Amino acid sequence: MKTEIKNLKKVAKRILKAIKSKERIILFGDTDLDGACSVIILEESIKNLGGEVSEIYFPDREKEGYGINEKALYYLKKTVPALLISLDCGIGNFKEVNLAKKIGFEVIIIDHHVILNKIPNASIVVDPKQKGDKYPFKDLSNTGIVYKLSQILLKEKLKGFLEKNFLELVALATLADMMPQVGENKILIAEGLDSLDKTLRPALKVLLKTDSIRGEVHNKMLASKIISVLNIAGSRNHLTESYLFLNSPDEKTAKILAKNLIEKSKEKYLKIREITEEVEQIALENLNSPIIFEGDKDWPLMFLGSVASRICRDFQKPAFLFKKGKIKSKGSVRTPKGLNSVEAMKSCSELLETFGGHPPASGFTVKNENLEKFEQCLVDYFTKRK
Repeated sequence: MKTEIKNLKKVAKRILKAIKSKERIILFGDTDLDGACSVIILEESIKNLGGEVSEIYFPDREKEGYGINEKALYYLKKTVPALLISLDCGIGNFKEVNLAKKIGFEVIIIDHHVILNKIPNASIVVDPKQKGDKYPFKDLSNTGIVYKLSQILLKEKLKGFLEKNFLELVALATLADMMPQVGENKILIAEGLDSLDKTLRPALKVLLKTDSIRGEVHNKMLASKIISVLNIAGSRNHLTESYLFLNSPDEKTAKILAKNLIEKSKEKYLKIREITEEVEQIALENLNSPIIFEGDKDWPLMFLGSVASRICRDFQKPAFLFKKGKIKSKGSVRTPKGLNSVEAMKSCSELLETFGGHPPASGFTVKNENLEKFEQCLVDYFTKRK
């Protein structure tokens, strides 16, 4: 008997019931490309089944932080009763899920991040990393999980161009989220990239015709250039620019959005380079420290993952970079191969408001009053692992 991801069939059954009963369905996605592609695949699956999505919401990481949050829930309160499905987030939102239920939502979590000792009190939780999940491959992107959900939902309807369409998004999301390119991921990436240059999605057709991408023949380089444009993760009216762009109904609309995205990606590159140089100077003055731990009130949170990746690669040290707020600071983390950022933060969890992610790439929120203690806790943790 084929092993399934735990609760995936249960989620499919619940969604089909909601479509049949014409219940309100809310899709709540993370702001990165994996979150955007997860939302698009599930939204298009529901529409192909004759259903409707009442509301789509991506939190603004700068203002709301990561995942389900109080501000978002009170904004969405107008839709209750409703089925709220969180995609690529939620597995660490314990208090927020309880609040959502109190407000009147039924919550389903579909996530792929590391479990933080327990799971939220949601109606159904899908995460291959949760206890009791016997699915052998644990490193799917969230979009990869949602693609498997679409296979259960759509059955024979998922074929031809629709399936290729979804696989293109799975490939881009898996690469963008830096998931291991092994096992199922290797197959999904190959299948998705194979049809990318023949895509029917207006947004991707437009990108393939732009000067910076046109003529690229290597599939992974093609994907890398597309991802660099899509991965800016800016938010507008609770929707991300990557979601709006990928959902363009025609090439005319896509061209307008593409021009803006390409300009922003150029600005992002310059800002990332500027912040990287700042951090490098500080890191060179503290070469004896086992970690790089720096923050600034003027650093945009959405750029810090990219900066941390570069710093981690160049110095071969865990990089904890944060945007310093008035009361709390929010940060991104990258660690070299063999070091686990989530386990490190677990050891300091009493100092943190929130944290979570993948072993090599994660994030955190900490009160400013605990910043020095958090840094020392991390130094102690990684010193023991030298």
